[in-house]
Amino acid sequence: MSQWSPEVLEASGWTAGSRVDTTGWRSRFEAVGIVMHDAAEQFLQEFGGLTVNIGGPGINRAREPFELDPELVWGEDDRFSEWSDSLGRRLFPLGELDHGRFFLGIDEDSEILLVETWVASFGSMPHALEALILGVMPRRIDDDHRQSDQAR
Repeated sequence: MSQWSPEVLEASGWTAGSRVDTTGWRSRFEAVGIVMHDAAEQFLQEFGGLTVNIGGPGINRAREPFELDPELVWGEDDRFSEWSDSLGRRLFPLGELDHGRFFLGIDEDSEILLVETWVASFGSMPHALEALILGVMPRRIDDDHRQSDQAR
């Protein structure tokens, strides 16, 4: 990550080496069939609960605030299950982007995704978090295109 990204995270309450208890998120989502994989657990243990209040111009999109609290995505389990099935990945909710305009999720390979009626990738950690902070446009993933990529 760039030096700038940790500064933004620290201003949001993050400290290196912090550990957040993920038990509540795990049990809540597993009750509706969304299983917390290792990548989600590791990410949420370090960054869960953060609210990053940023704005203004970014690299190639606006810098938008985001909140890393899976409970904000509660009730969207169908959306995450359907995209998991469609993409052949296990998505776990992370929180919201732009005050709930979009949802954030993470797959088992630590790739952070924007989840809506479409899906886009911010890339894998740690670069994905930096992309969110710096205002880098996520790469849109078309589920039909993704399935054809897997067949190659």
